[in-house]
Amino acid sequence: MVGETMRAWVVDAPCPIDSHPLTLVERPVPDPGTGDVRVRVHTCGVCRTDLHLAEGDLAPRRARVIPGHEVVGVVDALGPGADRFAPGDRVGVPWLAHTCGKCRFCTSGRENLCIDPRFTGWDVDGGYAEYLVADESYVYALPPTFDDVTVAPLLCAGIIGYRALRRCDCPSGGRLGIYGFGGSAHLVAQVALAEGLHVHVLTRAAEARSLALRLGVASAGDAASAPPEPLDAALLFAPVGTLVPVALDALDRGGTLAIAGIHLSDIPSLEYERHLFEERTLRSVTANTRDDGRELLATAERIGMHVEAVPYPFEEADAALRDLAHDRVTGAAVLVMPAADRG
Repeated sequence: MVGETMRAWVVDAPCPIDSHPLTLVERPVPDPGTGDVRVRVHTCGVCRTDLHLAEGDLAPRRARVIPGHEVVGVVDALGPGADRFAPGDRVGVPWLAHTCGKCRFCTSGRENLCIDPRFTGWDVDGGYAEYLVADESYVYALPPTFDDVTVAPLLCAGIIGYRALRRCDCPSGGRLGIYGFGGSAHLVAQVALAEGLHVHVLTRAAEARSLALRLGVASAGDAASAPPEPLDAALLFAPVGTLVPVALDALDRGGTLAIAGIHLSDIPSLEYERHLFEERTLRSVTANTRDDGRELLATAERIGMHVEAVPYPFEEADAALRDLAHDRVTGAAVLVMPAADRG
């Protein structure tokens, strides 16, 4: 496709989302390198990380980068040496784009902590475009039970929620609190329920509380309120540092709070005896391993996970991010290419 162009959204200059940091441009269609596949994009989930990138909470790592890392499409071309997939195969391209494979973290099963990683839509161009290229080793085959719109949010929102659930060490039959209930939280809540946990959702949006109750959680209240019982573990998805002491207050002795986001506003001062004593634990969650992704996709298929997806035309990527920023999306927003462009 030498000489052909594609449409793509780029982060022109990071700024508040209402000031339009994204620009729709024409770019050359990329050619796959060694070990790469080129993917014709069908859908791309809209993640809060994209919003942090657009607004400058995450400093762009390359000029005019194309965001998007919940990418669903079909393999369009193979680079030299690429043999995992064939043209026409449906695949998913996630946040984790590359790891070194050599550092002490990669060689001990902790590639999410690689010292020289690359990420889709941050270090390399992502899926807010008609095509992208990706290292085939980091691309997923997708469960056939999910369509292109509903499978997209699983590729980051689902995976990072799954890792956060594992990091919070909630015991069997335990009481789990979830703070914030958007694209990631509504997916991990279903995994937790399928595993027999008692789930309490705490979020400011009334529509999100209604969704949580429809999914079968034990309770749904305001983020600033106390849950109806002490928690064995909690997950924080809202990027709001003031909720950290609130969630720690809700933990029973020995409980763990796992913070799932890549960005968090400042955490207020904590009182040791009140918030951390009695072996309460505060943990972060950093990216994911490829095994996390494979396990999440298999789990989602096994439990028949419901994905609350809100489709937006590709041309309205900036509007989707604005709606996300202003809590106007219940579930997960997904960009959808025109049918004619999906082949």
